[in-house]
Amino acid sequence: SSFKIELPPELRRRGVHDVFHASLLRLHVPNDDRLFPGRLAYQVAALDPSGKEWAIDRIVRHSGTGADAQLLVRWSSGDET
Repeated sequence: SSFKIELPPELRRRGVHDVFHASLLRLHVPNDDRLFPGRLAYQVAALDPSGKEWAIDRIVRHSGTGADAQLLVRWSSGDET
């Protein structure tokens, strides 16, 4: 079974198809604005039409070397991943 869903205008403009198989659909759980304040749609899934890049404010810490290296990065937005 497939379902046709209503997409936001920015996704339609980017050519995202509006029909999905039922196995790919999940209930929508909105972000908690207390945990993720000020999130904008273009910050998710490369939706930024201007082509802006996210800047790293600093590398908080790192471990490992080479292909096994892991970094904790503070982005210019203030988030850390």
